[in-house]
Amino acid sequence: MPLHMTKIAYGAKSWDDLASWFENRERFLMTTRYLPKRHEEMVGGSLYWILNHSLVARSPILGFPQAKDGRWHIDLKPELIRVYPTPKRAHQGWRYLTDDKAPRDLEEGEDIGDALPGKLAGRLQKLGLI
Repeated sequence: MPLHMTKIAYGAKSWDDLASWFENRERFLMTTRYLPKRHEEMVGGSLYWILNHSLVARSPILGFPQAKDGRWHIDLKPELIRVYPTPKRAHQGWRYLTDDKAPRDLEEGEDIGDALPGKLAGRLQKLGLI
């Protein structure tokens, strides 16, 4: 089982905004200052995107090449795979996510209905109401 990571879609205001980042790209490189310690376990895993306090999509991780300036790239397959919206608190940088805690992919044509906003869903979950 590969290891995954979570990252806030900083700057994206909506799903369409996030999706526009991936349009017409052959490669999607994110730059980071430090190489994740568990990077070898993450190749073949996914980066899960947090939007409005929910995990909403994932992008497969292809590798971690080093940039010319000494920083590191997270090489992502330039696609967004929708996942079942799952509440996730905001954080800086990335966090690891194990396979058993990762949300499932949405089936093609699956309608999630009116998904609750992440903050509200998180509070209701803490209260044991969902």
